[in-house]
Amino acid sequence: MKKFAVVLAGCGVYDGAEIHEATLALLAIKTQGGDYQCFAPDIPQHHVVNHLTGQEMPEQRNVLVESARIARGNIKPLSAFKAEDFDVLLFPGGFGAAKNLSTVAFDGPNAKVNPEVESAVKAMHQLGKPIGAMCISPVFVAKVLQNVKVTIGKDEGTAAAIEAIGAEHVKTGHGEVVIDETNKVCTTPCYMLDANIADIWEGAQNLVKSLMKN
Repeated sequence: MKKFAVVLAGCGVYDGAEIHEATLALLAIKTQGGDYQCFAPDIPQHHVVNHLTGQEMPEQRNVLVESARIARGNIKPLSAFKAEDFDVLLFPGGFGAAKNLSTVAFDGPNAKVNPEVESAVKAMHQLGKPIGAMCISPVFVAKVLQNVKVTIGKDEGTAAAIEAIGAEHVKTGHGEVVIDETNKVCTTPCYMLDANIADIWEGAQNLVKSLMKN
């Protein structure tokens, strides 16, 4: 049984982890015979967005506390992650990946990556263990590893940012997975495309299947 470390970025597409992507990734892991432990950095969210109106709210929330909503409380701070205890590292998407786990949403190719996120990616890579990323998350994985092949779908601006980092971008459609065999990095576009929940389920299944094989 392969053990996945799934890193969440809060709860909700506009300021945290994309809930469909996170939940369907966890379901894909379990239905394919794997197991998982959720993690999140114990840090303040960049901001809080009202998901009904799209407006920023005058309050502060914590990424770990909000991520616990998706994990049903079974979550650990990312500082407790040990690469030797896991077979796969997986990042769902959502704006939180680009606002809380990194500054991709604001700084593009000049983005900074949360130190605990960067450490986790580097540790898994050094051990030759596979890393998966969904939606916008491949951008910060590329920022950490640089010479890697990834996909975010077809968005030209984001693809250009990936190329500026020094990585290679491959255009993809719904459910497709790009596999960098050398770096053991598997990525799929999810809601970076005009997708629905069935498309996300297809992508999650295919991504987990690819990660299981590496």
